[in-house]
Amino acid sequence: MMNPQHYTDFDHGITAIDTGYVRPNFDASHLIVRDGRAAFVDTGTSLSLDRLLDGLERANVTPADVEYVFITHVHLDHAGGAGALMQRLPNARCVVHPRGARHLVDPGKLIAGTIAVYGEAEYKRLYGEIVPIPVERVVESEDRACFNFGDSAFELIDTPGHALHHYSIVDPTSNSIFSGDTFGVSYRIFDTVNGAFVMPATTPTHFDPAQAHASVDRLMSYAPQAMFLTHYSRVTDLRRLAADMHLGIDQYVDIARTCAGADNRELCMKEKMHDWLCERLAVHGCELPDETRDLWLAMDIDLNVQGLAVWLDRTGD
Repeated sequence: MMNPQHYTDFDHGITAIDTGYVRPNFDASHLIVRDGRAAFVDTGTSLSLDRLLDGLERANVTPADVEYVFITHVHLDHAGGAGALMQRLPNARCVVHPRGARHLVDPGKLIAGTIAVYGEAEYKRLYGEIVPIPVERVVESEDRACFNFGDSAFELIDTPGHALHHYSIVDPTSNSIFSGDTFGVSYRIFDTVNGAFVMPATTPTHFDPAQAHASVDRLMSYAPQAMFLTHYSRVTDLRRLAADMHLGIDQYVDIARTCAGADNRELCMKEKMHDWLCERLAVHGCELPDETRDLWLAMDIDLNVQGLAVWLDRTGD
């Protein structure tokens, strides 16, 4: 049965669908419906399929009405369900960054990399079966490519820093951008009277601070009213959040460099990142119990530290 709590509606035909990944309000797919046509931005995992299809029914469109499945980047919390979803959408094309396209056609390397990060048992629990997409249904998008969508048009822009295979989707109709992970993560549980709280995502394996800074600036150059983040959906007050993103990127780099020579650099980075984020949340006015706060921070801290470790090894810092 369709659960209304899984869906959050916004203007301009945009709906955030909670994919059910990890915990509620953690990972979103965005459904856009205009002029009788539909598009998805990110898909969650294969285990998210029923919620996405229910979202179409809820919006009074059919699978045949879906024109595009946009994948911001091919990390499995964003793209793991793309193949299973495409099997149910007879007319859709899957649009992906050129660096990521091969991983959707042949996901074996992506699966192996994810198992290396999570372990096989956790991989299966989180992601289910990863289904390849026929090559003829995959569209590789170049920087600034435009895709017409009814009376709307989307511009796809290359935004590395989190991943080299990452683009963001500029939507002039809603004056917003679907930013994947480029503009960080912002969980609604951390919202306070001071607004949203955002933190960078430096997960393995492509984190690059200079690119991350440049991509945040590029997103802001479009003067959007809102960003739609995969984790978790719509945020505004973007000047403040962009400044927080720049601060966070620099702080993560400082933490990584400080811990680079430690006997256990990963533990050192985890402890320092945890302490810094908790301090920032306290200043932001967060009054969650420590155990709740730490539950929501733990996965990101673990993955961010792994990404920073890879970056240190790659750069020799």
